[in-house]
Amino acid sequence: MELREMRAFVVVLEEGSLSGAARRLHVSQPALSQQVSGLERQLGLQLLVRTSTGVQATEAGMTLLTEARAVLARYDQAVAAVTRHTGAGDSVLRLGVPLELPAHLLTGPLAALAESYPATRVQALHMSTAAQIAALRVDELDVGLVREHPIGPDLDATLVLEERLGVLLAADHATRLAGPDGVRLDALVGLDWVGFPRSGSPTWYDEVTAILRGHGLDLGLVAPEGQELIAPVKLAAVIAGGAFALAPPNWQQPVPESLAWVPLAGGPLVRRTWAAWPASSRRRDLGHLVAALEDRAPEQAGE
Repeated sequence: MELREMRAFVVVLEEGSLSGAARRLHVSQPALSQQVSGLERQLGLQLLVRTSTGVQATEAGMTLLTEARAVLARYDQAVAAVTRHTGAGDSVLRLGVPLELPAHLLTGPLAALAESYPATRVQALHMSTAAQIAALRVDELDVGLVREHPIGPDLDATLVLEERLGVLLAADHATRLAGPDGVRLDALVGLDWVGFPRSGSPTWYDEVTAILRGHGLDLGLVAPEGQELIAPVKLAAVIAGGAFALAPPNWQQPVPESLAWVPLAGGPLVRRTWAAWPASSRRRDLGHLVAALEDRAPEQAGE
């Protein structure tokens, strides 16, 4: 049984409901319900009685509640004792963030971090995947959100987001090319791809271009090396005509009326984001943030 499972169980009973506990823990209610059910399966016991008005502990649940509170109190005491030896510099958590990251990915985890570690100040830095991985390896970044899994034993990583990409098209192209399930990649033959430079994320670039070429598409307007493809440039290139750009369904930028976002039929392009950090790190606040991002991952998959 993990500490976060114990803490979640205690919060559920303190709040008296799964919905209240989910809000306090900054996770989705289905994810929390699955976590509690998994705990019951793990122990082979019913811990909660679920009613229309909330939840109550069974006799076994009350025993676990008492023991879990004791374990968590001892754990928090130990962490507090060790934290007294932590240097002042550890209060800044340097976080790498790529372009086009959905804002809601970080909202809950950062709120949970602020609640549990109020002394930690997060410094967010916009960086490409390649730049983040390089910075992690020279201790210029504490945790990064990257578009490819880093290779090597010096960095740990966990998947936190999957996005099925669609396309931005001129509205008349979208009307002509899209079917009931979206637009097929091979229907875009003759249009240029408004692409990002390979240097920013080589593995992801190679995956995208292999899929596009496999459907007969021209790479077209790839951004020059060293320049990131920011949203205004992407929109301007598509508006100019004869081009398409890739974008997630929850893209943060407003789409002009002259353009349309259309899903790709069959979902052939899935953009993944990993949280990556030095394997040697022992920072509790970093571990707390990563755990919160992992808790959000099942919810993100359905968005």
